[in-house]
Amino acid sequence: MSAAATSALEKGGADNLLGLAALGKTALALALVVGLIFLCSWLLRRFGPGRHWPGQHLRVIGSSLLGSRERVVIVEVQGTWLVLGVTAQQISKLHELPAPPVEARGGAGAVRPAGDFASALSERLKQHLSGRETGNPERP
Repeated sequence: MSAAATSALEKGGADNLLGLAALGKTALALALVVGLIFLCSWLLRRFGPGRHWPGQHLRVIGSSLLGSRERVVIVEVQGTWLVLGVTAQQISKLHELPAPPVEARGGAGAVRPAGDFASALSERLKQHLSGRETGNPERP
């Protein structure tokens, strides 16, 4: 092999090595960004809205969508439940009532905190599969 051919092979090998190094750096940067996204997601679920901390005076009990931008929200403030109408432009107090005792909230018909969708769904599925679904003429 001639000296020119050997130097051309060495130069091509060096270019390939530099290309692989750049690809590795890019993959590492992408992995760090994806890891950061998962970390932020976990932190938001762990410490985000809807969590009740000692000394916190405001807690969202539940909400329901009425339209594309309208909803009804139940908020607990120092032992009082406020029923609020929320739109894109304003928030209106619809009703005010005393909060039920903590023991009464754990019953079968209790109001669940926002974000307890998984347990509500599993409960409804159990009712449906066991045939205790009310208003279903096919089930005994």
